[in-house]
Amino acid sequence: MTYQAPVDDIVFALKTAAGLDDLLQRGLYVGLDADTIGAVIEEAGKFGAEVLAPLNASGDKVGSKFTDSAVTTPPGFRDAYRQFAEGGWSSLPCAETFGGQGLPQIVSAAVGEIWNASNVSFGLCPLLTQGAIHAIEAGSSDAIKAKYLPKMVAGTWTGTMNLTEPHAGSDLGPLSTRAEPQSDGTYRITGTKIFITYGEHDMAENIIHLVLARLPNAPAGTRGISLFLVPKFLVHDDGSLGGRNDVVCAGIEHKLGIMASPTCVMKFGEKGGATGYLIGEENRGLATMFVMMNAARLGVGLQGVGVAERATQQAIAYARERRQGKSFTHNGSGASPIIEHADVRRMLLTMKAMTQAARMICFATARELDIAHLSNVDAERKAALDKAALLTPLAKAFSTDIANEVASLGIQVHGGMGFIEETGAAQYLRDARILPIYEGTNGIQAIDLVTRKLPLQGGAVVASYLAELADVIASVRVSNRPEFGSMAQRLTEALTGLQCATLWMGLNLKSKPEAAHASATPYLRLMSLTAGGTYLAKGALSEDAASPRVAVARFFAENLLTEAAGLAESVQNGADSVLIDAHGALFA
Repeated sequence: MTYQAPVDDIVFALKTAAGLDDLLQRGLYVGLDADTIGAVIEEAGKFGAEVLAPLNASGDKVGSKFTDSAVTTPPGFRDAYRQFAEGGWSSLPCAETFGGQGLPQIVSAAVGEIWNASNVSFGLCPLLTQGAIHAIEAGSSDAIKAKYLPKMVAGTWTGTMNLTEPHAGSDLGPLSTRAEPQSDGTYRITGTKIFITYGEHDMAENIIHLVLARLPNAPAGTRGISLFLVPKFLVHDDGSLGGRNDVVCAGIEHKLGIMASPTCVMKFGEKGGATGYLIGEENRGLATMFVMMNAARLGVGLQGVGVAERATQQAIAYARERRQGKSFTHNGSGASPIIEHADVRRMLLTMKAMTQAARMICFATARELDIAHLSNVDAERKAALDKAALLTPLAKAFSTDIANEVASLGIQVHGGMGFIEETGAAQYLRDARILPIYEGTNGIQAIDLVTRKLPLQGGAVVASYLAELADVIASVRVSNRPEFGSMAQRLTEALTGLQCATLWMGLNLKSKPEAAHASATPYLRLMSLTAGGTYLAKGALSEDAASPRVAVARFFAENLLTEAAGLAESVQNGADSVLIDAHGALFA
């Protein structure tokens, strides 16, 4: 099955969920127009389809290989990365100061979906590199920026994020990697990091590790963590490469999915200490690293969209070709294509609707990040930053959850052949399974949403967002279009449930914090479904009655948004049943 980038769907989502035309008219994107943005997405689609997608199945089958501290990526990956860098794709969202193209976040989001739909294992490398670039920009000295960023922006060097240790996963408080200050202003880094994506590989001439570590006498817990830049090869003042730093890969993990992406165990300081450079302030490293992590969370959400899109395309193609039984509408001889069967169409529509809703949530998040970065109005920048903070947990968690659901449905559409590796359907589910886990598990995203994001500005941020959704739903209701079916009613019910659940969260967050945590995941799902359904409806308002986008929006409202009422009930009345066994007797 060949991948074709859904350029029209992507541009449509940019126009509706991200308000592209409005942002262009306001002059936010200086020197850009809709045609240029469309052309960039079109070219990215060609690169994804022609260069990256053909390596997806073979990369999964071969995987990356580890020998004597070196990692070899699957055949074709090194050349594909060379073409990626030479084509300027690595520099697309980066600052022009360091050789980047300075294109906005919405464009980066659009092409990010394409990289991950065509080859999610490949897409992880530029995703982590761009996150590292953002963290270095945010926290390092001008000298460090000048020395490292031009090569990273160009794609000549890649970047990593080194947080996790064998004993410190989601909770970084017990982190034990050490950093000893030296007389020349550098630090000696010693410790072990695990689950380091592209920690070692053969696609770039240098790898720039961002490493969390503790200084001597640092405060306990997360307040005592600092961030350091540790290059694989030391770099001379003129930018040329020096000797090998004291950092090695001790092995790569054998995983369920993303086989072509090397997930490394990294050893720092086995021969006395790796040379590192402080990024940001001492004991404030986690704050700087969160710049990278927040960017990566939207990126992981787009991975979910990409995998879901690829699984959907393959399932539709298979359903058109596979013949089984006779549908009610089949008049010819022989069996019907299974796409004619109502239950198969239900599954395919679920896949399309979930994928498109998740895409719109991600693009809406990217819009706010652009406004926060590019607006000349302080109040507007602050409001956009808060709204992006509210939406980021949705973009990460909902998109990666539905990637698993969509990929699983894709296997179901294939029937028994979906369980056979040769069809490729199983790979999407295996690749998707990591997405709700890394860059902050989806449970952590839900807790972040209810404990940190709902209280922003005393609840004014979420209230403003719900009012925004209400305005769209009112427009759907007023339109009174018969082809919308019961869309307005289902959207209104979902929003009402979300409003009640949000009020419940506000009342119980401080008085019953454990109950709020217990209800966080269904709350995030409720908000995501309501937001996704509303964005689809907003798009449908701009289409004529016969548009497939109207059909998808109606299907989402009438078949998937019905879950909202139950989720609202679970949020408000389900916590007690979760907490009744507080001491774990049920699991003894």
